[in-house]
Formats: sequence, C-alpha cells, structure tokens
Amino acid sequence: MGFEQTAALTIFVVTYALAISRRVKIAYVSLAAAILLVVLGVLTPRAVVFEALQWDVLGIYWGFMMVSIAFMDSGVPTLLAERILHLARTERHAILALAAATAALSVWVENVGAVLMMAPIALQISRRLGTSLFPYMVTVGIASNVVTTVTMVADPPSLILAIETGMKFKDFYWFLGRPGLGTLTVVAVLAALATLFFQFRGMSRRIALPLDQVPVSYGATVLFVLAVAALGLGHERGLSPGIVGVAAGIAALWLNRKHARKMFVEFDWSSFAFVVGIFVVVYALRSTGLLRQFAGLLHGMGLTTPALALAAMTWISVAASSFVDNVPFTMLMIPVAQDLAGLLGTSAWPLLYGMLIGTGSGGNITPVGATANVFACGFLEKHGYKVPLGAYLRISLPFTLAAVGVAHLLLWVFWLR
Repeated sequence: MGFEQTAALTIFVVTYALAISRRVKIAYVSLAAAILLVVLGVLTPRAVVFEALQWDVLGIYWGFMMVSIAFMDSGVPTLLAERILHLARTERHAILALAAATAALSVWVENVGAVLMMAPIALQISRRLGTSLFPYMVTVGIASNVVTTVTMVADPPSLILAIETGMKFKDFYWFLGRPGLGTLTVVAVLAALATLFFQFRGMSRRIALPLDQVPVSYGATVLFVLAVAALGLGHERGLSPGIVGVAAGIAALWLNRKHARKMFVEFDWSSFAFVVGIFVVVYALRSTGLLRQFAGLLHGMGLTTPALALAAMTWISVAASSFVDNVPFTMLMIPVAQDLAGLLGTSAWPLLYGMLIGTGSGGNITPVGATANVFACGFLEKHGYKVPLGAYLRISLPFTLAAVGVAHLLLWVFWLR
C-alpha cells in the first residue's frame, strides 16, 4: 500500500476503535480524523466539501431531528406511550410493541428519522415505568435498521439496487416467479423481533397503570406526515431530499418558535458532528482504492459454488457494514456480485439480495455501525446513560444474527435450490 492508503486505513481503524470504546467524545474523534486526512494530503478540502459530505443526508438528519424535538414537546409521545403501556401486559410486551412500531415506521421513513420520532416515546415509557432507558433505545435503533430491504425506499442501498438493476416497486415482493427481497425480509424481521421477546424475558413485571389525560397538540405530527409525503413525492420529481429535510426543520422551528432557542440547545450536535466526520473517513477509503481492493479480494477467494458465494456475500457484508458506511459499500459490491455470478454461471439475484441484507442489518452489531444507532446511543448519552459495548452487543448480536440467518436460509431455499 502507498502512503495515502496506509494513512486512510490507519485513521479509519483508530477512529472506529475510539468511537466504539466511547472513551473520547465521538464527535471529536471523527472530526479530528477528517481534519488529519486533509492535513496529510489524503483528501483535498474541495473533495471533502463536494464529494465526501452527503449533503442530502445531513439535511434530512438536521430537519427531522428538529421535527422530532417539536414532536417531543407536543405531548403526542406521552399519549402514545400511555396507550402502549395500557395495552401491554408486561414490560416485555411494551418493549416489543415499541420495536414493532419503530420497524413499521422505518419501512417508509429514513432510519434516523424513525429513531428520532420514536425516541421521545421510549423516554416516556421508561419514565412512566421507572426503568432504564437503555434497552428501549437500543431496541429502537436496531429495529429501525432491520427493515432496510422491505421496500425499495426504506434505505438508500435498496434504492441504489433498484436503480442499478431496473427493479420496480412490486419486484421487491414477487420477482421472477419467486418471493422477492421484501417478502423474505418481512419473515426475517419477525424472527428478529422474536429474539427480543426471548432476550427480555426477565422484564416480566406486570403493568397496571391507569390512563392519564394528556394535553396534546398535533402540529408537529402533521408536519412530520407532510415531510414524509414530500420526501416520497419529491424523489419522483427530482426534488433534493436535503432541501425537504431542511424545510421541515425550519417549519418545526417556526411551529415551536417560542422554544426555538431550547430546540437548538437540545439538538444532538455531537452525533451530527460524528456523522459529518465519518462521511469523510469512509470516503477516504473509497477514494484511495481500498474498498475497491477489498471487493477485488472477494473475487479471488476460491468460491466455487453458488451456495458458498451467497454465504460469503451475505456474511462479509454483515462484517463490513459494522464499520463501513453502507452506501459506498453497496455501490462497490453490486458489480462484484454480478461478476461473481457470471464466473459461477448462476443468477446474480441471490448474491445481490444476500449482500444487501447483510449490509442493511450488519450495521446493527456495533453502536457506530449505522447512523440510526449513533443517534440512538447519542440520545442515551444525552440523558445520562453510558453505552457499554458488551451491554449493547447482548441485545444487538442475537437480533442481527437471527435476521440475517433467517434471510440467508430463505434465499438458499427459494433462489438457489
């Protein structure tokens, strides 16, 4: 490796090691790494501004976070928390209902947006029950990511696959006479949610809380619905998602203008800054050719059967997406899957599906593997909770293995046999 590749790889490894340990504020870690890449000449300031930073994504994050803060102040999260607790028989049922609601919302909303909308509800439930917020927020984070392949608009990698291969919306459910990626993912999601029911079996305290009368205003809820609709319609008409996100954020500030200063203070600037820096760090891996070399390495692994190729594409994607942003990884791995299928004389679809499922769910394994989890853990830290890696993994690892394992098995049954 040359100097630029060595520097990019070293900075990447150190950045993620420090971020996972959370011994240093993650915003400082990623921003310092981004600055160091520029100082060392690995990236130019122009490349950082115009190529590395994903402005549309940042616009959505900022805007929907502002909507989330306005939503938190509206009283609706408290009302929803009351309804969930009234229907749930035990704490375990409450956390499962929260996970299911997050997953359903994340099918149509960007993952971070789903986390930001559900975080206030999780907070209200934990406060109402007098229990730790930690399992609720970790569950919200991982539930938002597990549905990334249910629809072609659930996450950017799914949309990238659809664009690159010409897939239509309905192809995600029934394609070439077989169950499509979205259909198989739904089964995998149910399996993952079932692990939560087992994992939290100790949370068996019965809930017998009366319904309280909660004063609410629905302005933020209406704004959220309109913003989601604008994202969908705007995409079809070529409107920048980032512009929609920023517009929603400005509208939220106006709607809650009496507390605009408080909204800026409550904004999770630390997680936002971490994402800014990590975009630059991952882009350095791509621009120096390291990700392309990794993709080429997969070609030479001696995979001789479609089953081995499917396993490799699925589980390597799980491992890689625990640390690498899923957008550049997906763009690099689509041609790799297609070329590998050509060498084996088999269909590329199962390999593409396996790669996408691994990429989507694999980010759940670590607190920094997916942006939604970064914000979920940032929400925890903002409310005084630490995020120990071991405690996080005890929830995320079984959940992820169940989701990917079931999807892998279904792909083998329906697409390879």
